[in-house]
Amino acid sequence: MKLRLEGDISGLEKGIEIIGRELSFELTEDGLPVKVEKTSGNIEVEFIDGKGVIRYNQKIHFFRALGLFIEIFRGNTCISISEKPLFTMNGVMLDCSRNAVMKAESIKLMLRKMALMGLNMLMLYIEDTYTIESMPYFGYMRGRYTYSELKECDDYADIFGIEMIPCIQTLAHLTQALKWNYASGMKDTDDILLVGEERTYQFIEEMVRCASAPFRSKRIHIGMDEAEVGRGKYLDINGYRNRFEILEGHVAKVVEIASKYRLEPIMWSDMYFRFASEKHDYYDLGAVVPESVIEKVPQNLDFAYWDYEYHDEDIYRELIKRHKRFRKNTIMCTCVWTWLGFCTNYGKSFSNIDAALNACKKEGIKEVLTTVWLNNGAEGNIFSTLLGMQLHAEHGYADEVETEKLKTRFNTCTGGDYEAFTDLKYLDETPGTVEGNLISSTDNKYSPANPSKFLLWQDILIGLLEKHMEGLNLDEHYAGLEIRMKNHIEKNGDWDFLFEVPQKLCSVLSLKCEIALTLKSNYEKGDMESIKQLVKYKLPELYTKVNDLRIAHREQWFRIYKPFGWEVLDIRYGGLLARIDSAISRLSGYVEGRIEKIEELEEERLYFDGPVRNDDIAMCNCWQYDRIATAGSTLV
Repeated sequence: MKLRLEGDISGLEKGIEIIGRELSFELTEDGLPVKVEKTSGNIEVEFIDGKGVIRYNQKIHFFRALGLFIEIFRGNTCISISEKPLFTMNGVMLDCSRNAVMKAESIKLMLRKMALMGLNMLMLYIEDTYTIESMPYFGYMRGRYTYSELKECDDYADIFGIEMIPCIQTLAHLTQALKWNYASGMKDTDDILLVGEERTYQFIEEMVRCASAPFRSKRIHIGMDEAEVGRGKYLDINGYRNRFEILEGHVAKVVEIASKYRLEPIMWSDMYFRFASEKHDYYDLGAVVPESVIEKVPQNLDFAYWDYEYHDEDIYRELIKRHKRFRKNTIMCTCVWTWLGFCTNYGKSFSNIDAALNACKKEGIKEVLTTVWLNNGAEGNIFSTLLGMQLHAEHGYADEVETEKLKTRFNTCTGGDYEAFTDLKYLDETPGTVEGNLISSTDNKYSPANPSKFLLWQDILIGLLEKHMEGLNLDEHYAGLEIRMKNHIEKNGDWDFLFEVPQKLCSVLSLKCEIALTLKSNYEKGDMESIKQLVKYKLPELYTKVNDLRIAHREQWFRIYKPFGWEVLDIRYGGLLARIDSAISRLSGYVEGRIEKIEELEEERLYFDGPVRNDDIAMCNCWQYDRIATAGSTLV
């Protein structure tokens, strides 16, 4: 495809060259004429009578418009499109702290897709995965970024008009950073900094200085969410103090440090609302933050209101109004749900994003972002969330998002297939879950079910979550899904690797579920022949399938992430393989008469006692590996 861009494209040349390779077009003198005009109005794209027009305001809008033009040209449709940008900031936050640290090339790939979507901000969540030269143990063996790596990514983002913002932690969520001896004098608990200590603020200043240095942006996210302040060493030193007072002093000090470097801080807002709740619940609609507390919040501080739970637009509107009481800029943070394991839950993600962003449009919120978390080992693939990012982007340019347009835009911007990506949700949206896998409790509080994770890691002989599988035919569900994933591999071009791990995971789960559902009952019936078949054929086959999954997962990991962090998943896979081998050994001993009984199979199976006790798989989620694999003690 050949284009001839007419008009002033100064400052856009590098981006056009990069996107040309992405969308397979080139600029030539004999190409299709496209008039480019910079205006103060909306994005406008025309293709009429063999000629094109692109009108844009900001650089990021040009690249979205360029993608729109290619889209309508490919469709051979004479059409005129006008879009009004509804948000001044519409971006993505990527978790690079839960073992999976994206390579610089992976970040650049994400930036190219974001440019075509029209997303203008990328925030990197980096708890300790950046370099502080004076602290060699900070991020040690964790794949931390160098200054040059982050600067390289920021330079690349700037080509498209995308702002990159560091997102760090200056209070809690610092377990990995604080586990070394250098931090012994500034820890409140294993996870939280000791508020009020001078050494703490020297440390925070180093974090702020080093995290912000590679980036053009003067904004920095200072974290401070989910912090149980004043409960550990702080209590021993200072005695009990009002938690609002502790928070107020710490926030003021960190904001002062940010101001020293002429930075504009952003803070997660939840602690103010948690402390106002008698239940210590961020989502407590009965909680009211005192005006005396609001008055002491620094005015040069933006709030990031994160809320991933609700599906009700009215609840979001009410909580946005409560944020408005603080009389400061509020950034709405939605979520592409991928942090419960291997699966991107598109039912929950779409529901959350649609409700929250529709509420933002009605309440006048101008800055929004969607978060991508990779908790507990980062088993999921960060690029599997692209469809959620596309939905977030489309909300920024339309009052209502049309599904058919979303499908077309997604294919243009990413090359991905809408149905293939949405099918990923069925790894966890299994028989027994509610439609969309939206909730796992009657009060909408707890997370969705995540069977693909707990069915993989639970033990063959112990099976802590085995009872939740009864009567659901999950073996058949995963066998059918394996076929669908295999078809998606063949039809998704550059994204084929995204579906290889789910396909092999489904292959493992279909067999593992069959074994789990029959082993104990056959043991109790004394069906030695079935157990012999299990030992001779099915368990060795499972061993092979698990190892195939491990290898595919490893290849995917090293393609996207730095090597640090993979050792955690190798240990998990190694443990699963070892336990399959032990199961073969023990069951062989039983059928051969060398072992009188299998004590693990003698135990009654109970429902898993997670955050809510229930016998329904839809109400069962457990995302911590150590709780799934064993009832014993583990450090893995």
